[in-house]
Amino acid sequence: MTLSVTVVGIGADGWARLDETARRAVEEAGTLLGGARHLAMVPPVPGQRRLPWPSPLRAGLGGLLASCSGDVVALASGDPLVSGVGGTLIDVLGPDRVRIVPALSSVAIARARMRWPAETAAVLSLVGRDPRTLLRLLAPGRRVLVLSGDGTTPRRVAELLLAAGFGTSELTVLSDLGTEREAVARAVPAEGVPAEFPALNIVAVECAGTGGRSLVAGLPDEAFEHDGQLTKRDVRASALSRLAPLPGGLLWDVGAGAGSVAVEWMRTDASCRAVAIESHPERAARIARNAASLGVPALHVVHGRAPEALHGLEAPDAVFIGGGATAEGVVDLCWKALKPAGRLVVHGVTLQTEALLLARYAELGGELTRLSVEQAAPLGAFAGWKPARAVTQWSLLKDEN
Repeated sequence: MTLSVTVVGIGADGWARLDETARRAVEEAGTLLGGARHLAMVPPVPGQRRLPWPSPLRAGLGGLLASCSGDVVALASGDPLVSGVGGTLIDVLGPDRVRIVPALSSVAIARARMRWPAETAAVLSLVGRDPRTLLRLLAPGRRVLVLSGDGTTPRRVAELLLAAGFGTSELTVLSDLGTEREAVARAVPAEGVPAEFPALNIVAVECAGTGGRSLVAGLPDEAFEHDGQLTKRDVRASALSRLAPLPGGLLWDVGAGAGSVAVEWMRTDASCRAVAIESHPERAARIARNAASLGVPALHVVHGRAPEALHGLEAPDAVFIGGGATAEGVVDLCWKALKPAGRLVVHGVTLQTEALLLARYAELGGELTRLSVEQAAPLGAFAGWKPARAVTQWSLLKDEN
């Protein structure tokens, strides 16, 4: 028999507020899954088997589900599909084997308390996630609802805001929403925020300050820590326009240097992913720092040399080769690994790399571009144009062949 699971949302106010459909599902379950807090909210049911979630959840979920039989019900906070276990179960079992019975989500309650229409506020879950993910969302006047990982999250959010130039933002910490213990506390990062709040809280952030960075490709070079091995701003913007990031897309940034292309790829959408491959250990560490400081700490850094370091990686939607294109087999392996409709962009500044790109262009077609950028700079008592090293750019769509 194929296992299916009903996921019942339960609010912080517990069993008393569940409707009849949700109560019946829980009472008739042969196996009830959930966190310890949720399981404790439900009155005993004779003969019912109750199992807590494994830790880590996803790694242990397959074994837990394999041990279940009969009608299986899982308890989740509020709406199980708002940063909840419902999405994880759908990923593991498939949508046809998961039924969702939602309750009012804490996000909906928080919006009601703040009087924030849904379209006016972004939602970010920091449950099990690096808090620096918030940095990507910051902009003057923006509203963000942050689902806290624990009682220390509001203080961490305040520290990030202060460091990013948003110290005058208004924070509203909404704790134990929907219960008799519900509480609201307001604070400004620049004036100090308590070290800890009740564990169940949401932080409503109204951003105010002079910080924030555009999500459009072409951040200033100064936004990145680097040792000179950096795809410069204007050239980077050209490359990203051809790499064409789409939601959910995966990029390989080969010979990543400072990781600027991978970082900007991930900044375009929260669902974009990237792998930065870099053989130099100090640069690999620097890439991770750049990713964290620019709000995409989930960037995966592989310390290794292509093509060997590419084996075993998930097939990409796009590949950027910013360094090492002349290494034997790199371009061929990247081209082969690309998914259908994948995009390849290769940069070269040496005569040897340019010769390689000319040959590949003659063989496979695509688009070959020479990028020459000049910037005004002091020249004695006057100003003149200071040229950067020209870059040869070859880009190719896999479906062209």
